[in-house]
Amino acid sequence: MGTIGALERCPNASTIASGEWSPLRCRRVAVHNARLTGLAARSILVEIRQWGSCHARRSAVGDQTIDRRHFIGTCLATAAGLCGLGCERRVPDQQWTYDAKGLPTRVLGKTGVSVPLIVIGGGSRFCSVSDPEESAAILELALDSGLYHWDTAHDYVYDDVVSEERYGIVLNNRRDEVFLATKVQERTYDGAMRHVEESLQRLQTDHLDLLQIHDVQSLDDVAVIGAEGGVLQALQELKEQGVTRFIGYTGHSSAEALAAMAGRHDFDTMLCALNHYDQGQEDREGRAIPRAASRNMGILVMKVIRPREAIESVTADELLRYALSLEHVTAAVIGTDSIEVVRQNTELIRNFERLSAPEMERISGTLEPLFNSGRLAWMRPGYRDGSLT
Repeated sequence: MGTIGALERCPNASTIASGEWSPLRCRRVAVHNARLTGLAARSILVEIRQWGSCHARRSAVGDQTIDRRHFIGTCLATAAGLCGLGCERRVPDQQWTYDAKGLPTRVLGKTGVSVPLIVIGGGSRFCSVSDPEESAAILELALDSGLYHWDTAHDYVYDDVVSEERYGIVLNNRRDEVFLATKVQERTYDGAMRHVEESLQRLQTDHLDLLQIHDVQSLDDVAVIGAEGGVLQALQELKEQGVTRFIGYTGHSSAEALAAMAGRHDFDTMLCALNHYDQGQEDREGRAIPRAASRNMGILVMKVIRPREAIESVTADELLRYALSLEHVTAAVIGTDSIEVVRQNTELIRNFERLSAPEMERISGTLEPLFNSGRLAWMRPGYRDGSLT
């Protein structure tokens, strides 16, 4: 497979019929080549989506010969047109570089990608912006200010606002400028594939930079994720096929489960919550983060300023600096709901300095009573990630 900067070889009958090429892979190559050549690929995308739905239900139908034959015929007809325009012709590969506009960056672990210290979060705070033009303005300013790492999820849908669709409005014209991450909550192979296809359509793109398993909760969840026919199998295939460059996982509860994910499987990144231990028993800072770091994974953190809801003696700036001063942490995902938040956060990291050891101890001591209280909604069992991002 080539990179996004070059025309890619089209599938043939044997690779499609054997299942070597998934619908998502065919879709990505068709859209990619079409974008480079200017050829419309609507017919092949329709056929791929239809065949993908049949493929997902194949265990119930039993016989997929007709579906595959129909798919192959249409796919190859359109692929031949694409190849006729030069599938073998190579152009210089695009370099994966982004413009931080002078903001400090850190390398995201084994990905090798340098990212700003703050990630634009697309959860409920972002979705609280009802006006699509206003949310687009927030994203445009973020990108123009150097905040090019954006995080969202398939399940971030609040009050009829779909986070991925809002991102897609801007990505439609500026995709190459963004390091784009989304998440999939589904735990089955077929379910994950369907949700990733929906995410790509919403985001108006044919590829992702980072695809994450959303909200790992327990060791039982870890077992389901890694089982045959599970979501991990889907992510591994999508990475191999170039639909996503990197894969990771997220969580805000069990430190044991997050550490187990790092130990059992080969992931590129981990996104975990800080500052809200479960009754003081889930030490993600001391357990999950070091385990992931030992595998050279990029470490992202979230929920970093939430204690401000209960403790007035610590500022949002201090909490953010605390998170970014922790060993191994690359960046913090911050829910972004206004242009003012973008401006404030940009200035904070532009002048960022790590906290001293005494300052870190002071903030940690201030937060200890909160960690042990369990009194806020996002500290209790059953909290659903993103609902208060």
